[in-house]
Amino acid sequence: MLDAARRRFASDGFKATTIRAIAADAGVDAALVMQFFRSKDELFGAVMSISPEALSRIASAYRGPAESVGERVARAHLAVWESDQPDADALRAMLRGAIANEKANTLLREFIEARLSEGARQSDSDSHDTEVRVALAASMLVGIVVGRQIVQVAVLAKEETEAIVRHIGPALQTILAPPPEAGHDDRT
Repeated sequence: MLDAARRRFASDGFKATTIRAIAADAGVDAALVMQFFRSKDELFGAVMSISPEALSRIASAYRGPAESVGERVARAHLAVWESDQPDADALRAMLRGAIANEKANTLLREFIEARLSEGARQSDSDSHDTEVRVALAASMLVGIVVGRQIVQVAVLAKEETEAIVRHIGPALQTILAPPPEAGHDDRT
């Protein structure tokens, strides 16, 4: 039932998804779905559990040489959000649902904020500036997923993931690991 719900929420969004449709996809009676999950909201909440492996992939992208963090983060993020795995279905469902449902909005915000705090802990600094830079990077990446997966902007939807990584990597690099300020001399 959870796999059917994940797929249905990911394809139709929270608002358009029905318990009957999920039950039909799972090959069970709608009453059985309601027996296990008392409401569509509770089912949606159960669907949104993201595997530790997916979370680890995003967090580990912040580890490694600073000079390649932009591409690593872009690649890891897109791999988690755009794969054919249940985690990607769950994340896309969360993204679609966040538009129309406060619980989904809260789940997505909590997911992104958890990834942001993990990313900030991975960096050399725990300053407010680092948190802002990581939040900007995450927002850009979520925007790319929206363009490719939700709105399906044709040129973005058709583009190969590695081409997207090549385009967005340098921008993320500048945000996540900014070069030292021009004219700033660390010796003074």
